[in-house]
Amino acid sequence: MKKSTAPNAKLTLLALAISAFGIGSTEFISVGLLPLITNDFGISISTAGLTVSIYALGVTIGAPLLTVLTSRLERKKVLLLVMAVFIVGNLWAAIAPTFSLLLLGRIISALAHGVFMSIASVIAAEVVSPDKRASAIAFMFTGLTLATVTGVPLGTYIGQVSDWRMSFIFIVVIGVIGFISNALLVPNNLSKGNSISLRDMGKVLSNFRMLLILFITAVGYGGVFVVYTYVSPILEKHMGYSPQAIVIILVVYGIFVAIGNTLGGHFANRNPLRALFFIFIGLSFALLGINFSFDSHIIGLVMIFIMGLFMFMSVPGLQLYAVQLSEKYVPSATSMASALNISAFNVGIFIGSYVGGLIVRYQSLEYTPLYGFLMVMVATVTTLAWLIFENKKLTELK
Repeated sequence: MKKSTAPNAKLTLLALAISAFGIGSTEFISVGLLPLITNDFGISISTAGLTVSIYALGVTIGAPLLTVLTSRLERKKVLLLVMAVFIVGNLWAAIAPTFSLLLLGRIISALAHGVFMSIASVIAAEVVSPDKRASAIAFMFTGLTLATVTGVPLGTYIGQVSDWRMSFIFIVVIGVIGFISNALLVPNNLSKGNSISLRDMGKVLSNFRMLLILFITAVGYGGVFVVYTYVSPILEKHMGYSPQAIVIILVVYGIFVAIGNTLGGHFANRNPLRALFFIFIGLSFALLGINFSFDSHIIGLVMIFIMGLFMFMSVPGLQLYAVQLSEKYVPSATSMASALNISAFNVGIFIGSYVGGLIVRYQSLEYTPLYGFLMVMVATVTTLAWLIFENKKLTELK
């Protein structure tokens, strides 16, 4: 199709943004529902935390493998298939009679997540002129931002006033609206994707610099989830906030996340590696601040909001640097590199939430910020060493 703005381009982007809202909401919806899921199934809070880590594991495995399997299909068909899988997964979670089946529903919906992120970005870029591609992708991603600000708190509120299962029904409704919107508003004459093979995965994983950015993505981004996965019980049991107040706190937290994400994109434009170092420093001290104010009603809340500010701030820089490195060192496998970095984000979520669960089970909830701090510091030191190496290399070339 023509690379100029089509009459329905804005409507296409709106349909993608609606779907992104649903995808973003379901990823972290269980964070606000952990106390309710714990009570309903009679399980520990650490076991309930598997609803976050298992979802992340599903995205980790699904993103690269399903990107390969669907690479030759028409993009609109892939998009609709992804949304159908998403709806089925959340409906399964809503009616699951046991916790194990709830986890299976989370895995099904997670498989749709990684493929959606890659395919929706490509479609958003294709329906507008080349000079508007970045803005189109940014508009599509507003759905994810809105999910953090409103979707997760609203889903939590629905669960509190009715039943946690209704929160997943809420996500299903969004998914159905997204599916219908995509069917009606996304053009049928989109180009097919370029063929991607598992060999491309080998190219990425055999490059040391690519492995290093994937490691930093997983550890630096994942450290915050040692705490964030259990933020509801932390706010309720240790900082003394009511379930109703936690809904409002999650809204404000989402606003801080959105601000941080925007700032992160601005900071990373010129020198992403340098920006990442300072962002990790900020996140490390936010987690350390929570550690020292864990039982404080006011200071503890302030430190959690600061954690929210830095939580997604590293995301644009990590993704940008991964793409820049792949373009330089593995140009034939850039799409796979992007998919693997999405997997790395979710490896981080899985590790962070799983480690948090182990700490809650075998030590105490109050130790989670300290372990999160140590995890992010590993990424901070690694980034600093890489930054020093790159600066030294530049100096030698001059």
